[in-house]
Amino acid sequence: MNSSNPSFYVTTPIYYVNDRPHIGHAYTTILADVLARYYRLLGVPTHFLTGTDEHGQKVYEAALRNRLTPIEQCDRTVVRFQELWKKLDITHDDFIRTTEPRHTRVVQRILQELYDRGEIYAADYAGWYCVPCERFFPDKDLAEGNCPECHRPVERLTEKNYFFRMSRYQDWLVAYIQEHPEFIQPASRRQETLGFLRQPLGDLCISRPKKRMGWGIDLPFDADYVTYVWFDALVNYISAVGYLADEARFRAWWPASCHLIGKDILTTHTVYWPTMLKAMGVEMPRAVFAHGWWLVGRDKMSKSLGNVVNPMDMAERYGVDAFRYFLLAEMTLGQDASFTEEAFRNRYNADLANDLGNLASRVLKMVVRNLDGALPAIPPRTADEEGLIATTLGAVGHMRNYLGSMQLDRGVAETIQAVREGNRYFDRMAPWQMVKAGDTAGLQRVLYSAAECLRIVSGLLFPIMPSKMTELRRALGLTETAARPRVADLATWGGLPAGTRLQDPGSLFPRIEAVAEKGGAVVAEPAAPAAPAPAPAVNVVTIEEFGKVALRTARVLAAEAVPKATKLLRLEIELGGETRQIVAGIAQFYKPEQLVGRTIVVVANLKPAVIRGLESNGMLLAAKSGDTLRLVTPDGDVPSGSSVG
Repeated sequence: MNSSNPSFYVTTPIYYVNDRPHIGHAYTTILADVLARYYRLLGVPTHFLTGTDEHGQKVYEAALRNRLTPIEQCDRTVVRFQELWKKLDITHDDFIRTTEPRHTRVVQRILQELYDRGEIYAADYAGWYCVPCERFFPDKDLAEGNCPECHRPVERLTEKNYFFRMSRYQDWLVAYIQEHPEFIQPASRRQETLGFLRQPLGDLCISRPKKRMGWGIDLPFDADYVTYVWFDALVNYISAVGYLADEARFRAWWPASCHLIGKDILTTHTVYWPTMLKAMGVEMPRAVFAHGWWLVGRDKMSKSLGNVVNPMDMAERYGVDAFRYFLLAEMTLGQDASFTEEAFRNRYNADLANDLGNLASRVLKMVVRNLDGALPAIPPRTADEEGLIATTLGAVGHMRNYLGSMQLDRGVAETIQAVREGNRYFDRMAPWQMVKAGDTAGLQRVLYSAAECLRIVSGLLFPIMPSKMTELRRALGLTETAARPRVADLATWGGLPAGTRLQDPGSLFPRIEAVAEKGGAVVAEPAAPAAPAPAPAVNVVTIEEFGKVALRTARVLAAEAVPKATKLLRLEIELGGETRQIVAGIAQFYKPEQLVGRTIVVVANLKPAVIRGLESNGMLLAAKSGDTLRLVTPDGDVPSGSSVG
């Protein structure tokens, strides 16, 4: 955003239509959607553009393989993207296809104007050509004789082509990047581009002869050639918002606030694109943000490895909102992230089922059962609510700040921390005991405060999980209009009116257990039938002996890794009215942030032991099978300190 153009214009790359979309496409588009939704909630005029790149050799060869014409290949494949965006609840304002006349006219006019001004010239060129990347490479850039980008074989070509005088803008571009550090983000990608520019910058080949590959936009000054895909594709960012066609519309949205890209197309967006714009006399975009790759283990997803995640399958299996949440919460923007279904289930269960879903279920059920479903008048605050209010309202400020710095995962973490504070508050205040004691005023204060926490966090998470958060906000009694939040309304405590009627919608986020696929459906993994075998030898104990073991529920208040220990976590737990420290060997199975706020079962009367210099006063219970470990937790809401047995 900027003062001269107080709007937010976000773009994704336009995606090739040579194959079906994968998780990389889904991630970038969901990220753009979340950004667009947040800025709309801020009241900022917002425009969100995505689309498809439909020219070039890869599309042409895909059409040949499928025995289609190139436009038939495009028309069939583009539907897969459009259907996926609908499935993933993407709210783009425009979807551009580079085969549309509104785009091709602008590309040809730009080419003609640059050619007339001497910015484009013809020359013979001999070099190594990579078909998948559709790029020429000099000898020095080859990687063991292969393409330096995709590492596949290249072929030697000599032919006449047209070139854009990109080299004349090298010094200008270096100076621009250094003077505008926000232009390329994160900083590591800025340094990568500057490193690339330390070598002499050549001119850019912008054409392909039709005799070799004729699927593209005709050069307006030579009918025997078509436009090279990058000089065509990049122009979509301006052709879609009215460049050379609707000047008022173009001024309303350009310059773009953020071009979202994957790091593999950094050079095209931070070298080719700015030099093209400079030659055209068009203002630079405000920022190009290159995010990392989704990995499976340590490997990049690729069709050749057979490890590509189909986003449509994930959305069907676990729900669209949960899928969106995982992608936004798991990846630190700019860094690579690993995708496994186990990681998905762990984060889902920790953040959504155990934390958010648990708090919503507890609060809504108690309001319906004990307050006849209606909220009381806004109660006066007491010292008991100070931590809850500070953490919840703090999350609003944090989310806004992290939105501006493109650290959405940290904004999500702060919001979930507010949810955990809500659960801790609920446990500490023990409203079920207030019901027994007939403390109506205390009960009303606690339930209102917990419901108000839910109102605010559901608003903060609305851009990420619009369907589930709309469901939650309606259950909180918010009207159809208020169910769509405004950030300004989230920054003030006490937004739920007195008399608001709440509903219990059931479980928003049912826990996901270990799963097995059966006919496309996901079911709980059944235990393998055991063959008849003699009963194992065990030490038999009497009921009196077992009665000496005090099993109690405890809520995890804090968790952290034990220094220099790969398997140990230090947990601070609340056991009834007592706070204890325990050391547990579960670091290989749970991250510290997955444990905070959870209710676990511990042996409360175990003799204290010193582990790695830390006193451990108790032992948690967990079940282990092979390489899988799961904490023993109560089935439902119980206060900490409750007896188990």
